[in-house]
Amino acid sequence: MAVTRDAIQAALDHGHTIDITTTGRRSCKPRRIEIVFHNIDGRIFISGIPRPSKRDWLLNLEANPRFTFHLKGRVHADLPALARVIDDEEERRQVLPHVARNWRRNDLDAMVRYSPLIEVTFPK
Repeated sequence: MAVTRDAIQAALDHGHTIDITTTGRRSCKPRRIEIVFHNIDGRIFISGIPRPSKRDWLLNLEANPRFTFHLKGRVHADLPALARVIDDEEERRQVLPHVARNWRRNDLDAMVRYSPLIEVTFPK
């Protein structure tokens, strides 16, 4: 059965666990990982736990921002997507408090400094 646009939109309206497939920056091979996305005021973001070193998935998206956003759970869909890496501290301070609240974290300064953060868009 085909997944409808309405079903996809409903799945995107609430953050949850997804997979993403990036292209390896050196190997050029697909790299799939499980991760969580967040819908913040209608915008889709992916972040992660603060860590001083950059994760491979973020390095891959810096090299090639095109990836696949895999919905799973009630709705299964593979959505072509574009990543915009967010490095600007002011923008990070606007977005990451929402992520911290979702994860019940109280280390916002560490998150602003060390958490990966991308905004996801879906080309039409």
